[in-house]
Amino acid sequence: MEILDFSKPIRQSSKGILIIFALNTYKFIRRFFVIFIAFGLSLSKKKSFAFLSTNILLLIIVGILISLLVLAILKYWNFKFHLTNDEFHLSTGIINKDNTVIPKSKIQNVNIKQNFIQQLINVVSLNIETAGDDKAEIEINALDKPTALQIKKELFNTTNIVETESHEIKNVFFRVSPKRLLLEGLSQNHFKSFAIIASFVFGLYYEFKDYIIELELQEQIKKTIHLDEESIFTFIILNLVVILIGILISLLFSVIKTVITNFNLEVIENQKTIEISKGLFNKVLLSLTPSRIQNIIIKTNRIKTYFGLNTLSVKQAMVNAKQRKNFNIIALEKDQVYHLINKLLDNYANQIKAFKPSLYYKRILIVEMLFIAGIFNIPAFFIFGNSFWLINILFLIMSVLYMHFKYKKAYYKINDEYITIGSGFIDTVTVIFEIHKIQSIEMKQNIFQKRKQIRSLNISTASQEVTIPYIDENEAKIICDFLLFKVESQDRDWM
Repeated sequence: MEILDFSKPIRQSSKGILIIFALNTYKFIRRFFVIFIAFGLSLSKKKSFAFLSTNILLLIIVGILISLLVLAILKYWNFKFHLTNDEFHLSTGIINKDNTVIPKSKIQNVNIKQNFIQQLINVVSLNIETAGDDKAEIEINALDKPTALQIKKELFNTTNIVETESHEIKNVFFRVSPKRLLLEGLSQNHFKSFAIIASFVFGLYYEFKDYIIELELQEQIKKTIHLDEESIFTFIILNLVVILIGILISLLFSVIKTVITNFNLEVIENQKTIEISKGLFNKVLLSLTPSRIQNIIIKTNRIKTYFGLNTLSVKQAMVNAKQRKNFNIIALEKDQVYHLINKLLDNYANQIKAFKPSLYYKRILIVEMLFIAGIFNIPAFFIFGNSFWLINILFLIMSVLYMHFKYKKAYYKINDEYITIGSGFIDTVTVIFEIHKIQSIEMKQNIFQKRKQIRSLNISTASQEVTIPYIDENEAKIICDFLLFKVESQDRDWM
């Protein structure tokens, strides 16, 4: 591979013009999507819109596309970068010129991605992230992969975080099979998928409510479906059918999303790091470095446990929230999970005594379910009458299961190096983090908890906040003092 000189300002590949043009066009269409739909509906009824003929509208669209192309060329021409021994320099801007300088020591992560268009023209994008604000992320849209890997190596050459790509023999530790990928999709939490689909459908309805009224769709549905309004049984059956269809669509959505996101998932084990490679339309190549990890989260549920499926999520102090979702490794066996944990965390000990929250936690769960029951039942009584009370049998069963599993899965473990916190209802969630990476500790207590001498501990790292809920007040003070002592007495960086 040719060794490039990055000490002089250079541009990305000329193919970057096409990438920038495609991104600008996508953002433009997304922003004015509703207006485009309105144009289309108006033109379907008549041949003009606001005294503009179809030909003039087409000329306007062509003019917009040409403007976006010119803008892409100017952005490409003014986008230059170079490297020094200790810094990354970037020059951007068309009218207002911006010069960004990032010390290599402040770089949090360097990721390689490839969307569908980049796959077609055989280029990748390079994302440089720091633990700063939203402006601390830089993306180079069009590089050939060897060049991107070389830049990645150069950016970390002072700390030796990323190992030499060309000389190291990589070990593919894990590669997901199509069967496990399908099982992972089927065993997902479909309530989340159902909520996404429902919000999308209702959003579309309110956006185009006026057009639906004009098309008289509601009247056509009423003519097609003859519903006896006095029959509560018919009403329930109809709603159950709708819910069943929604569940099936949610299941299909979960499977498709899982396959697209995690297609050809590989975990590559290097000497000091772990790499994740995955994606169908958006391919990503991510590096996990132990020193930069803030939290590790393990997730499973009863169905996944039956199939031997576990998800390992790694949290880092990054800016881009969307990128955090890529640091998930799905469909792992239990022994594979703990192998990766031991690789990423030194001397992690799982076989230590677990402590449970106070029984007061169960009272809180009961109060939560009673509150939800009140919100659910009061309006339902006025709408459906006494017949609706039968549904509370199902609600009571769900409440008992909720309280049982929430308390059963809640625990915490603490030793000299690590904190492990368990939680969950449908999913079983285990959060692991190193004590020296704690940013803050907060003891919370309301007036009711004060009478029972109960406190909750909120512990924050640079990536998230976790809670040890409802423990004895004296125990909470002991844990807080111990953690603060360990943080202040250890001369170790949090990243």
